[in-house]
Amino acid sequence: MNAPAQAAVELPGDGLTLRADAYGPPDGPPVLFFHGGGQSRRAWSGAARNIAAAGYRAYSVDLRGHGASDWAADGDYLLDAFGRDVEALLDSFDRPVALVGASRGGQSALVGASRRPGKAALVMLADVAPLLRDAGVDDFRDFFAASSAGFATIDEAADVLAAHLGLPRRSDVSGLAKTMRHGDDGRLYWQWDPLTVSPEFLNPPSEGLALERAAARITDPVVLVRAEHSTIVTDEGEALFRKLTPQLDVVLAKGVGHMVTGDRNDAFAETLLDCLAHCSPVA
Repeated sequence: MNAPAQAAVELPGDGLTLRADAYGPPDGPPVLFFHGGGQSRRAWSGAARNIAAAGYRAYSVDLRGHGASDWAADGDYLLDAFGRDVEALLDSFDRPVALVGASRGGQSALVGASRRPGKAALVMLADVAPLLRDAGVDDFRDFFAASSAGFATIDEAADVLAAHLGLPRRSDVSGLAKTMRHGDDGRLYWQWDPLTVSPEFLNPPSEGLALERAAARITDPVVLVRAEHSTIVTDEGEALFRKLTPQLDVVLAKGVGHMVTGDRNDAFAETLLDCLAHCSPVA
């Protein structure tokens, strides 16, 4: 089978433009993928291609302030703002949409879908729960802090990224250039608005409450793909999620950590396709 065609598209957010890569037949059931904080739409490219090959219209979206999407003119990167973007996206389709999100993207999908009942055919979350382990979140805060001053070279950025992921450093780091931008000072920065990782936006107390309310409010099908070696989702967090969201299904992704989209991107698509067959089948 030929690889699904890829096209760059623009999608409506809440007062700004989101950019995405689209794969598969335009008339296929839509599936929107949302990456984690500090990532870009490229994080989901493998899974999106696999979904598209099965007849779905897959969109891998850059969140606000990330990748090629607009930066927030008002500097708003609270979870509520990301959720409003998801609401705008859902409203832009004339049929139910499957939402797939990792980390920050999963939180955004849960909040946005909970406010638009019936608009989401499925909400699949990669290692996201209403209650998260603080120590695991601190690891991400440390990574963002280490990146805030930029990097002199691609190799320096690769060292920091490998340490954050706990993976061996890749010998070929040329691909990282696509995920970075040159600052006015000549240094290299990840492709995100620096405000997105400001302390006031990194897991403020209001977000925990917003996630619990969203989990209690959502009526659409929800699937949690929990990473076996997650540093974020705990048994306590899963139990609370089950209590708040009775229709929740939980699937264990064995042998992977929180960055499940990077660890098992293609394999993740297999689980997603199984769920889509029930919630949003290809005609």
